[in-house]
Amino acid sequence: MSLTQKAAENIAHVLTEALPYIKRFQGRTLVIKYGGNAMEDDALKSGFARDIVLMKLVGINPVVVHGGGPQIGGLLKRLGKVTEFVQGMRVTDSETMDVVEMVLGGLVNKEIVNLINRHGGSAVGLTGKDGDLIRARKMVLTRHSEELQEPEIIDIGHVGEVESIDASVVNMLVQGDFIPIIAPIGIGEDGHSYNINADLVAGKMAEVLQAEKLILLTNTPGLLDGEGRLLTGLDTQRVNALIMDGTIHGGMLPKIGCALEAVQAGVNTAHIIDGRVQHAVLLELFTDEGIGTLIRRH
Repeated sequence: MSLTQKAAENIAHVLTEALPYIKRFQGRTLVIKYGGNAMEDDALKSGFARDIVLMKLVGINPVVVHGGGPQIGGLLKRLGKVTEFVQGMRVTDSETMDVVEMVLGGLVNKEIVNLINRHGGSAVGLTGKDGDLIRARKMVLTRHSEELQEPEIIDIGHVGEVESIDASVVNMLVQGDFIPIIAPIGIGEDGHSYNINADLVAGKMAEVLQAEKLILLTNTPGLLDGEGRLLTGLDTQRVNALIMDGTIHGGMLPKIGCALEAVQAGVNTAHIIDGRVQHAVLLELFTDEGIGTLIRRH
């Protein structure tokens, strides 16, 4: 079936619009945090895999860090294990940590690797334990109350923060034309495994790799103002003002915080984009308008 004139013009326009971006990003590293609906819908999963493969084929170096909270919750439920959350963090005892490692480092990680390989890429799965990639420290939460003079320290188990990243193994894979797929599990000084928020790992990974971009896939169109309009082209000063006036709050706070930290540490730009949109990563990278919230240093 032959293309209509209009369809042919649209395809030509898309390709010519993408070309300068492809040239600009060739040889550069992009860190993409993959999570939310984009990981659960079959059409979105295939679209994401094709996007990553295309990026690699045109000379860009994608590094993927993935989450897996719903998948962890689903398996814990099937095992009859009740999950408790404190300040949005899953309390993770040793038994829960075994499930986290099995789901993140096994099921989810290998599904992504397999999907990318089926679409023509060469992906390799890692956790933070591989090549001493992610060193973790135990996360400590505190709770303030009027009755207590000192803040109460809450132990949430095997939940960690990034202590340091040794990206040698990632660099070796990138140089070998592989696509690293990283599960956010770190190893502590005590030899224990720690579950780390995937946004935080992606942000720190982008810093260490001095990535061109950090892209965080979410279940929202990006950062919205009080009237529901998308905010973009934000710098440090504007972000701080939006935090102060309460526009940035709740679950968006840590995402914006990690994006801001990354750009302040040398990453060129950070993007918070809607993973529910088919080919969201390519639309953000290769079109003039983009589709999400862009954050830069100045």
